[in-house]
Amino acid sequence: MRIVDLIDKRSISLELKAKDKMDAIDKLVDLVNNSGNLNDRLEYKEAIIARENQSTTGIGEGIAIPHAKTKAVKNACLGAAVSKKGVDYESFDGSLSHLFFMIAAPEGANNTHLEVLSRLSTILMDEEFREKLMNAQNVDEFLNLIDYKEKEKFPEEEKEEVVEVKENSFSKYPTVLAVTACPTGIAHTFMAAESLNKQAEKMGVSIKVETNGSSGAKNVLTKEEIENATCIIVAADKKVDMARFNGKKVIITKVANGIHKAEELITKAQNGDAPIYNHSGNTESSEESNDETALRKVYKHLMNGVSNMLPFVVSGGILIALAFLLDNYSINPANFGSNTPIAAFLKSIGDVAFGFMLPVLAGYIAYSIADRPALVVGFVGGAMANASGSGFLGALLAGFLAGYLVVGLKKVFSVLPTSLDGIKPVLLYPLFGTLLIGIIMNFVIIPPVAAINLGITSFLNGLGTSSKLILGLILGAMMAIDMGGPINKAAYVFGVASLQSGQYEIMAAVMAGGMVPPLAIALATTFFKNRFTKEEQESGKVNYVMGLSFITEGAIPFAAADPIKVIPACVVGSAVAGALSMMFNVTLRAPHGGIFVVPVVGHPLAYLGAILVGSVIGMILLAVLKKPINE
Repeated sequence: MRIVDLIDKRSISLELKAKDKMDAIDKLVDLVNNSGNLNDRLEYKEAIIARENQSTTGIGEGIAIPHAKTKAVKNACLGAAVSKKGVDYESFDGSLSHLFFMIAAPEGANNTHLEVLSRLSTILMDEEFREKLMNAQNVDEFLNLIDYKEKEKFPEEEKEEVVEVKENSFSKYPTVLAVTACPTGIAHTFMAAESLNKQAEKMGVSIKVETNGSSGAKNVLTKEEIENATCIIVAADKKVDMARFNGKKVIITKVANGIHKAEELITKAQNGDAPIYNHSGNTESSEESNDETALRKVYKHLMNGVSNMLPFVVSGGILIALAFLLDNYSINPANFGSNTPIAAFLKSIGDVAFGFMLPVLAGYIAYSIADRPALVVGFVGGAMANASGSGFLGALLAGFLAGYLVVGLKKVFSVLPTSLDGIKPVLLYPLFGTLLIGIIMNFVIIPPVAAINLGITSFLNGLGTSSKLILGLILGAMMAIDMGGPINKAAYVFGVASLQSGQYEIMAAVMAGGMVPPLAIALATTFFKNRFTKEEQESGKVNYVMGLSFITEGAIPFAAADPIKVIPACVVGSAVAGALSMMFNVTLRAPHGGIFVVPVVGHPLAYLGAILVGSVIGMILLAVLKKPINE
């Protein structure tokens, strides 16, 4: 079965018009659904979005290959689309995506289907071919181009290996070996393999690439090849068999780097510029080749904890907020939130969900550092922080401590006989890790952090009007500086932490500040059209929806195009909104913004007024800073 056998003509659009990534996904799902091969359109879309949440399938070079394997698919199929204008699909290289192939694979799909799907990733590496697809005049031409290219690339139908082994005449064995693997094993795996092969051929380097796809490992590296290789490149976003590389020079990196940094990786591998990998961890081990700073690593660990924590916080926070909304304060002010049966019911559920906030935060920070053995240690540390009053700060410290404790334990227990390897992750690491985190938390961390946490709460409670204004000003500005980046996230994390300590005004100020940038841009494109192109005016309308939905990132395309003018205007507008929210004592018990949380906002009119004033100020500043286009 070939690629064209999986594409129904009804599932192709040569004029895709999509405002953003989510709009593109929605339209592509419709195209796939046109084939009649979906059992449940909504379930399939949810599977696609879940895959995007792992990492973007915008693989760069103007290509996006969203894919999902789910029971919502009856038969394997493809949807294809061309966007002349391009869509911001959050691609690895920052480029707009013009070619889209959405892959639908059923659960239990046979290997033939998966291999056909993998071929697509390979043939799209040819720039000339991509250009021809972009300029196809009709659906038939589009399909013919794919069919011709596939026959050219894979002339032998019985060929067992999708990825070709390139060897030179100087050695029986390849100089460089590589392994590629992505979470689903459909697209990125084979694109990385193809990129490495093409670059190696160009450089005259012999290479063999093993692909760990959905249908299993192909082109598997042999023991002899590993022994004779100068270096091994492991470009993978999931676990692969690493024990076989013990004692060899290994470069471990992301699968995306296999696609976009093939030359750099092969040069390093050819020169042997890599550390020795030791599977037991006794000696120098290989690290990622993407030169991450220590600060960046800490940030990634923190964000792993925060991202896993948020579903608990959002669901629990909104349920608690609804409980207060539906309660009767006059019945018993001291028991407000649980006076009526419905309020008490909602609050009890919300409290349970909210109670997971700190253990999950600490657990997944630890997991990010030291993998699964650290999860239980982090959970215990976070639970102790929650029970002791050391709060968010205590849980943060517990997460990092738990992770690095387990890293240390792995080194300590590495001296044990290999026969005991099986009990390390289920007994030794959790037992000693939990004991140590308990001791450290109880005697070292909790007492001072609890005191600090109490001091911060008292300080915030004691802030006068002017101090609150300054705090709101700073937090609002932070939400607009990088619009979803680290500074924005820092303000948001501070807001979430404030919920845990009962400071609901801070969350409201943060949310108000985050809504202003897209709304300010939307207003500016509406009332000052001469400052923007026709395209920008159309895009600006979308920002009304994004701003009202608390999607600060809607302003990013405008900020990227003209940062000197757009960012300062948005920062000032957001700062004003945050300050006004604080001044009016607006409260928000839910860790989210947007108009849908207005019913659970304390002083909702003041909340909306602060956002409106901030947005108008941002609009005016933007109009002043940007000159009319016709001048």
